[in-house]
Amino acid sequence: MHDVQALSDVDIHVYEAVASQTVESGGTGLGAVVRACGLTEEEVRESLERLVGHGYVVPRGDGYALGQHTFEVDY
Repeated sequence: MHDVQALSDVDIHVYEAVASQTVESGGTGLGAVVRACGLTEEEVRESLERLVGHGYVVPRGDGYALGQHTFEVDY
């Protein structure tokens, strides 16, 4: 089981951006996540790598989708 408490505030912010954008479409691209977060592309890429490593976000095509998770996010 993954520990959501191991995620930084930036990681949670990036996760929330991915989650809010994948509700209808099932996936999102890097550019959309960067715009939604207001962070640099480098910060978002690093966070996405951590989130993928934990399984919270999964690569999908040219973008990202939500992985399995055991917690809820309000967005």
